[in-house]
Amino acid sequence: MNEPVEKMAGPYPRRWWALLVLCLSLLMIVMANTALTVAAPSMTADLGLSSSDLQWVIDGYTIPYAALMLLFAAIGDRYSRRGALILGLVIFGGGAVLGALVDGAVGVIAARAVMGVGAALIMPATLSLLAATFPRAERTKAITLWTATAGFAIAAGPLVAGLLLAHYTWSATFLINVPVVGLAVVGALVLVPPSRAVRQHRIDYIGGLLSVVWISALVYTLIEVPYSGWDTRAITATAVAGAGLVAFVLWELRHPHPLLDMRRFANRRFTGANLAVVLFFLVVFGAFFYLTQYLQFVLGHDALATGLRMLPLAGAVFAGSALTGYLTPKLGMRITILVGMLGGTAALVLLTQVDAASSYGDLVAPLIILGLAIGLALAPCTDAIMSAFPESELGVGSAVNDTSTELGGAIGIAILGSLLSTSYAAHLSDATTGSRLPAEALSQAQDSVGAGYAVARDIGDQARQLGERAATAGNAEQAAQLKTQADQLADGARQMAEAVGSSFADAVAYTSLVGVVILAVGTVLVGILLPRDKRTSRNTAGHQPDAGTDRKTRACSAAL
Repeated sequence: MNEPVEKMAGPYPRRWWALLVLCLSLLMIVMANTALTVAAPSMTADLGLSSSDLQWVIDGYTIPYAALMLLFAAIGDRYSRRGALILGLVIFGGGAVLGALVDGAVGVIAARAVMGVGAALIMPATLSLLAATFPRAERTKAITLWTATAGFAIAAGPLVAGLLLAHYTWSATFLINVPVVGLAVVGALVLVPPSRAVRQHRIDYIGGLLSVVWISALVYTLIEVPYSGWDTRAITATAVAGAGLVAFVLWELRHPHPLLDMRRFANRRFTGANLAVVLFFLVVFGAFFYLTQYLQFVLGHDALATGLRMLPLAGAVFAGSALTGYLTPKLGMRITILVGMLGGTAALVLLTQVDAASSYGDLVAPLIILGLAIGLALAPCTDAIMSAFPESELGVGSAVNDTSTELGGAIGIAILGSLLSTSYAAHLSDATTGSRLPAEALSQAQDSVGAGYAVARDIGDQARQLGERAATAGNAEQAAQLKTQADQLADGARQMAEAVGSSFADAVAYTSLVGVVILAVGTVLVGILLPRDKRTSRNTAGHQPDAGTDRKTRACSAAL
């Protein structure tokens, strides 16, 4: 049995093996979301999911995942970070088994929600265990590998799902988690040392409950509004989110031992790093959302081919992470983060050039630049956020970083996804002006790019059926009429397919332009917020410890 980290006289000898277990756990929970984007069409066809059902299959994971992290992280800090990791893995694995066995929308949504609860335990535990296990001199390198794993998982999810779907049904994308969970649990017991906060206070459960209320209401609003508009449910959720946030802030400011000390946001380094994480994942998840659709629907690649074509992004993340380890000590945390954000902006600028004639080759450069940007920016951001917390709150620090990530992703898909949908519908309406297509067919095609191509296929099927009837018609006049109708429908199907492809390409370009504006303005704000680095060469971790770090924390760091 491993000795608790807090009682060790020196660094934990097997810490790099422990990091492998933590990264494996992280890889699994991030891939659980990105893999589903590729498995969704197969799942929809098999289970007969409606658009609303599919939305909640995807987002049923996100709400508990984002909402519960702060509270679960505090519980892990107090009782056992490793215990939180193992419990989360078991819950996640149970949800994966349930997801593979159910045969309806409600069951799959419930299974995804269970997996989200497990992920809310796993995610902050991985980063807090990393910070507790590694001495400060090595912590930046370990965090860099951790963030590189998260970036790699974003791109690897579709590839793994594509490989599985080439041979099995969508349920395999759930079951693949089970052996990984088993390996991670054994690895955690054997290689990851126990850890919990040395200084312990009673958990702020009221603050935890308020955080669950406002975060879940906010994420629900971000998910629901792009699809349903500002209906009663969305307005109510927004009001709950706003009231919950105000109550949370006021409670935390008055509590002697708050779940999250809101005064930390007066620290420009901490606030700037969190803003950078939110903005970066806003554009990354938004771009990922429409690029995978472009590859699958417009360029016609299957699930496996789509996953393979996202690999340049994954490789570039690792390259960017390697550059971070070299550049941060030389240039400082602030410059490295800003260079990464500028790189992300440049990638989106290239995506504004997408049009109906664009091929996969036109996407390679943006994918590589975006991957490099992720690798450059996110590790220094995570390091800056974690350095703002004392040893007793490492789990909460991790949860703040992870909540910023999830909120950024949810906001990105909500804003950029909504703009994409609106722009696509408007461009399709313009592209089909003057056509003889039925209004009902056009309305259906405007729902999504997938629906648009489905309408084109239906019209093409009708054309083929009429052509077959024309070939077997009893008289020449009837055959000629049927042949004319078939030719008109075939021409309409071709026009619809072309209009759908060009409209979605134009929507991608427009949405990317909005992303450019958001990230460019955000880069300026982050540059203003982040303080200039001083004497970075004297700190091997690439930053100075925050002034707010208490003596106990520095003593623990020295002991490690």
